[in-house]
Amino acid sequence: MTDYFGLAYGALICTGGLVGYLKAGSVPSLAAGMICGLLAGFGAHTNNNALMLGVSSVLGGVMGKRFLNSGKLMPAGVVCVLSILIFGRGIIRAVQASQ
Repeated sequence: MTDYFGLAYGALICTGGLVGYLKAGSVPSLAAGMICGLLAGFGAHTNNNALMLGVSSVLGGVMGKRFLNSGKLMPAGVVCVLSILIFGRGIIRAVQASQ
């Protein structure tokens, strides 16, 4: 069964990368957003919990560091919080699957 929360998370990450490119001309934002968003979407579609945990932990760490350095809530703080939520959800799903 497809993980719709994970798909929404992946779509949001892709959209964020596209917005970063359109507003600031940031090619790294576009590339990172598309790669991470597509990986998250693939992980959600195939129920690959390990992939979702990996993407959300990397994004949570990177964007958390950016938020601490800049203090800006958008986009770093929001992506960090969403990544932590998705990571926590993935841990809960992994524990439930093992029981």
